[in-house]
Amino acid sequence: MTAPMALLDDADRVRAALSPIRRRMLTELQAPGSAASLAAALDMPRQKVGYHLKALEDAGLVQLVEQRRKRGFTERLFTASADAYVVDPDLLAGPAPEALSQDRYAADHLIRAAAETVRDVGRMRQAADAEGRRLLTFTIDAEVAFAAPGDIERFAHRLTEAVAALVKDFDTPGGRPYRLIAATHPAKGSKARTTA
Repeated sequence: MTAPMALLDDADRVRAALSPIRRRMLTELQAPGSAASLAAALDMPRQKVGYHLKALEDAGLVQLVEQRRKRGFTERLFTASADAYVVDPDLLAGPAPEALSQDRYAADHLIRAAAETVRDVGRMRQAADAEGRRLLTFTIDAEVAFAAPGDIERFAHRLTEAVAALVKDFDTPGGRPYRLIAATHPAKGSKARTTA
């Protein structure tokens, strides 16, 4: 079964996935395909496709889904092992500068927290999948339009108070700890709303 998303936490697997030819092959292999069908779809020599398909298979980026006899030879059908791939931020990140952990309004702090979330949740989900378990998570996603820059700080203060009250109500000694991250950033592609 193809995963919706896979974490690439090994530099060799990332290199295998980032080749332009292999990225095109992974896109084509969202549906099962063979080296012959890929060669036709990508207008490339069958031997070249076979070489890259083997590299993808060795890296665990494609999986064999079927083998069938066809005109005296065995045709192997593959699919991409995931619908999308995310690179583990630890592969490129250095140690966290101390100053970042102190400034909750710094964009760099938000980026680092998001990167840690990608890494940690990606690894935990892979472990849960390997054990046949479901990783229990939840996400809240909302958009708010602030009238003035100072509203962000007031919003953050009230949100902090609300979260602290909820944590006090639910925090249980000996319970399983969960990490809660709340973040705001300008919405991508948004323009300031105007009133008539």
